[in-house]
Amino acid sequence: MLVEFDSGYGEQPFRDLCANYPGAETYDPHDFRIEWGPIFHRGRLDGSARVLVVGQDPAQHETVVRRILVGTAGRRTQGFLAKLGITQSYVLVNTFLYSVYGQSGGAKHQNDPGIVDYRNKWFKALLGLGNIEAVISLGGLADQAWIAWLKTPDGAAYKTLAYQHITHPTWPESSAHDSATQAANTKVMLTKWNAALAALAPQIEHPDVQTPLVPYGDAFKPSELVDIIAKDFPAGLPDWMRGDAAWAVRQGADAATKRRTITITIPNGVIP
Repeated sequence: MLVEFDSGYGEQPFRDLCANYPGAETYDPHDFRIEWGPIFHRGRLDGSARVLVVGQDPAQHETVVRRILVGTAGRRTQGFLAKLGITQSYVLVNTFLYSVYGQSGGAKHQNDPGIVDYRNKWFKALLGLGNIEAVISLGGLADQAWIAWLKTPDGAAYKTLAYQHITHPTWPESSAHDSATQAANTKVMLTKWNAALAALAPQIEHPDVQTPLVPYGDAFKPSELVDIIAKDFPAGLPDWMRGDAAWAVRQGADAATKRRTITITIPNGVIP
């Protein structure tokens, strides 16, 4: 069978960015899970990307597949992009190269020079390809990262680029534990997402597909949760890793064990 896949980081400047990345000397191991390694991006690095998405940090699903935004947040982001007619012409990078450990880990290190400098090298490389028409940030830390980039000499040239900061896709769940509050928060988030879609749609001059802008309702419809395309993954990853089942979870009897342990479960129905 023919399956598209992401061929990796063979071209410059991305090859050098992946070969020379910051480690424990830059990312405090007390606040980042550096033991799982850096996770760099997802999407197009060949100049075909029209939308740049800035996320926050990788979680357990991303740790396994070595690409960012592939869990629930990724599928919701994929659906947001699809409403703009962008089905594959995107590239995504995170504010942080490693998974944040602890509630305040990200905010504490948002402005660390080594973290900022390396992140800005990715911004420069991606925008230097020349075809990005819009930028979207997911959550407050990603918004701060983009605003900080615009204040640099390299970033100043992109101040007029279409930009929208939207609520992080998993905020409804992370902000509340009961289903009623999560539902109310989802409605609030999608109202804000609709405003961002309305602002961005006229700026996307080269969508992958021409599609009328259909706003969200009060909750996600199944069709608005879009699987990650195979083209975004390294060769050989199974289809179920791109689907809707939460197949990876951190587990352990204490914080140290939970940090060291990711349990992977193949979803029901996969094995004949």
